[in-house]
Amino acid sequence: MSTTEPLGRRERKKAATRKNISDVATRMFLERGFDEVSIREVADAADVSPTTVFAHFPQKEALVFDEDDEQRDRLVAAVRERAEGATISRAIHDFYRSEVGMNLDEHGEDMARIFMHFLNETPALRDYAAKMWLRHEDALADAIADELALDAPTAEVRVFSRFVLQMQLLVTDSDDQLATLEAGFRVLDGGWDRIERGLAPES
Repeated sequence: MSTTEPLGRRERKKAATRKNISDVATRMFLERGFDEVSIREVADAADVSPTTVFAHFPQKEALVFDEDDEQRDRLVAAVRERAEGATISRAIHDFYRSEVGMNLDEHGEDMARIFMHFLNETPALRDYAAKMWLRHEDALADAIADELALDAPTAEVRVFSRFVLQMQLLVTDSDDQLATLEAGFRVLDGGWDRIERGLAPES
């Protein structure tokens, strides 16, 4: 059961300001291009100071990704709060599928496709997104080790954690995110040998 307390008034205000800055910046980047928009222009459009922008976002690339910490927390919670009898792999699969669905519901398939094209065509954002997501590796590995009653993550736990995080990057880049997600977990859960046997031509 979650013990997260409701945000106080100050925290809600900070979260709203952060989201507004990110939304304004992302809209401007999509319209004009990432390199063509300055931090001062974002600050003016969001009606805040450049200092406020940097208080919420340490660098320009971070403006596009306003839920980094929240995503890490939701990923860890998916493992720790999974249903009784559910495997860790199934819990992460269901979390990823839910995230894809929420993104499509919130932004629509066309806007999601436009955003992903923008992301993929902006090298600085692609690199930042990959590094951002892989920063969750330690938190995920530690959560899995705890759930398995291990003193520390084993090599297998770290490999699994890296695999599932890399899979999310593939899903994000894909034109058919759900198909890529299902394919990834078929390989991860069933092993490549079984997949290869099914794909190989009969001799």
